[in-house]
Amino acid sequence: MSQSHQKQNPAFYAVIACLVFMAVGPVALMFINSFKLDVDIISGTGGLLFLPTIQNYETALCDVLWYELDHLDFCSLKFGGAFINSLIIALISTALTLVIGCMGAYALVRFRFMGRDTVSLTTLMVRMVPPAVLLVPVFGLWNNEFCLDKDGLLGGLIRDAFGGRGDVCLAGTHSGIILIYVAMNLPFVIWILQSFIVQVPRSLEEAARVDGAGPFQVFFLVVLPLIKPGLAAAAIFTFRIAWNEYLLASALSDRNTKTVPILIVNNMSEFNVEWGVIMATGMLLAIPPIIFTLLASRQIITGMTAGAVKG
Repeated sequence: MSQSHQKQNPAFYAVIACLVFMAVGPVALMFINSFKLDVDIISGTGGLLFLPTIQNYETALCDVLWYELDHLDFCSLKFGGAFINSLIIALISTALTLVIGCMGAYALVRFRFMGRDTVSLTTLMVRMVPPAVLLVPVFGLWNNEFCLDKDGLLGGLIRDAFGGRGDVCLAGTHSGIILIYVAMNLPFVIWILQSFIVQVPRSLEEAARVDGAGPFQVFFLVVLPLIKPGLAAAAIFTFRIAWNEYLLASALSDRNTKTVPILIVNNMSEFNVEWGVIMATGMLLAIPPIIFTLLASRQIITGMTAGAVKG
């Protein structure tokens, strides 16, 4: 038997099995418990022998279902609205972060100006600031400084159109949460995209300019298609952060803009939701990041194999 076909040490497979179990085990347990009644989960005697039910998912989605639920008198868990809020915030913040980030990374790589290296290093250092440090100053700014006076022209028009009392502030709006997510994720996106843009040959951009392409045509038609793997990786990172973030969203959102993580935590503490419903909401919370990651991963694989040439 050749050296390349020698058997691996059994400890290697044992470690791999433990890692797989640690990664998949909690998700599988949550998935199974989401189809159990609360009495089966608490008793601990059901195991894998139980009668599956979708009652927990019906309770979680009670505000968007088209039929009435016999087991529920009042829909206290507004998961559908929070789910839409999370999608709006995560998708828009991801798109804005990628657009601004790729342009900023391109400028830092291709343009020469005073302090370029300092700016590049500073963007990464800003990402090292913990989000908890931003909580108090951002909350104060969003509630006091970035406001439109209700007596002013624009603030009055907004209040007349959408109702409400008081000044029009960023706090409690989708825009306020999106803005802080963009600012929080932008430094890392710029840093990670720089390494991809550096690998794009300058000769391709020069050839496009010779053919008559303008600066924006060179950027969007030449550079962006070649850095798809980097854009996909940055998109996965940004979307997952925006989707799962709790601390800043809990301080900046209100009842109309709260996201799914806030909804789950609040309902666990306020309304004493059953464990099965919590498991169901956890599974629903995990579905969009998984789908987004799978779709973005295809771009990473496509970009890595597109330039492979068999010699």
